[in-house]
Amino acid sequence: MLFSSLTFLFVFLPIALLGYYLVPRTWKNNWLLLLSIVFFAWGGIPNTILFLGSILVNYFFTLKINAQRNKKRWLVVGLVFNTGILIAFKYLNFIIENINGLSELFGSQNSLLLPELSIALPLGISFYTFHQMSMLWDAYRSEQKLTLTLADSALYVAFFPQLIAGPIVRYKEIIQQIRSRKESMSLFSSGIEQFILGLGKKIVLANGSAALADDVFSYHPHELTTSAAWLGILAYTLQIYFDFSGYSDMAIGLGRMFGFELPLNFNAPYLARGIRDFWHRWHISLSNWFRDYVYIPLGGNRVTVSRMYVNLLIVFLLTGFWHGATWSFVFWGLFHGFFIVLERMYGEDAFNKLPRFPVWVYTMLVVMIGWVFFRVDHFGDAVDYVGVLFGFSSDTGMQASVFLDSEKGTMLVLSALFALRFFILPSSNLWKERALWLEKTTLLRHAALLLLFVYCTAVLTAGSYNPFIYFRF
Repeated sequence: MLFSSLTFLFVFLPIALLGYYLVPRTWKNNWLLLLSIVFFAWGGIPNTILFLGSILVNYFFTLKINAQRNKKRWLVVGLVFNTGILIAFKYLNFIIENINGLSELFGSQNSLLLPELSIALPLGISFYTFHQMSMLWDAYRSEQKLTLTLADSALYVAFFPQLIAGPIVRYKEIIQQIRSRKESMSLFSSGIEQFILGLGKKIVLANGSAALADDVFSYHPHELTTSAAWLGILAYTLQIYFDFSGYSDMAIGLGRMFGFELPLNFNAPYLARGIRDFWHRWHISLSNWFRDYVYIPLGGNRVTVSRMYVNLLIVFLLTGFWHGATWSFVFWGLFHGFFIVLERMYGEDAFNKLPRFPVWVYTMLVVMIGWVFFRVDHFGDAVDYVGVLFGFSSDTGMQASVFLDSEKGTMLVLSALFALRFFILPSSNLWKERALWLEKTTLLRHAALLLLFVYCTAVLTAGSYNPFIYFRF
């Protein structure tokens, strides 16, 4: 069930809110847990059985770690279990495909090939598995026994606003809010605003860019001219940002409606100065997760310089692989890691001295080339697409003008302006820091938000194109 669906907006969410504010305080968490299970079960019963089984097994591991006896052994067992779940459901066919490829390359014509398995990717498995690994790590690092209950642990993993696509909330950051939080009208109101703004990002900007991106990427790279290729990757660059940041905004807004403060996940990433800065702004909760649970355990900055660079490349290799089981995703992660290592080696001080514009151009160029490998599953086709971007194209290919009309062009410009914050909007970072002029125009702001919500509803009612990229992960 998408947040940007009529079923969620006009059935699930009203029931969720009405029930939450009617039941006694002692039942509020139970109500949220029930709702979250129903929300997840909407995607299929088999997925739900796996999901609930994973919660129970990880709770058992956490209890063992919390007992403070053989805690390292139980941590390793828990991490191996969760990694095994990811491999079995997300990466097994990728492994089989590559084993078969090596067998064909180095074996005889009669080499026995492994059959690929018919395994559907369970909804949200990457996100809820990382949540549970966070719980294991935090229990291991705690010097005192944690107060653990199955209900609290289950709600931490299953809380529906962040269940399918994050933000990735760490156990130590949210457990106190699960046990004790205070709802307020100002928090609820800011949650509604944040949700509607996120909905607008998704329906208006992301979906508008998606139609153009899909048109261009439906052609093989050799069928495109350079101008068309740049148009396609520009549209996808805008689509993926508004798609994911819009969903994150909706998740944060939903959390506030129920008294939770979920962490910021995006902070104007397309204004970054360098790739390192980009990752301080893009999918922040994932970056922080890898920093705390992979980079620091590997030694972080407390090792030799060469080992630190290796640690960074390992982190970004895993970041790419986390997103998907293709060589394109692996390359995408290493591509970003390579530039972060370069910036660590030569560029950190220089970036602060250079004018903003050339640094921004460099950053966006690297990011957009990287998005090609994120968008195109087949590595060879992605390489061909990058070649077309830099002039290795046919003059007889599809021109950019073929894909553009006045409506798509206007939407592309509007999306780019919003991505670069040419417009003043209520802060998507911290709701308490809203601009003074917006505070003085409450009626105007509420009217604009209402119109935006009505427009999004009308678009959804018309059955318009409404994909969501991060459901793939």
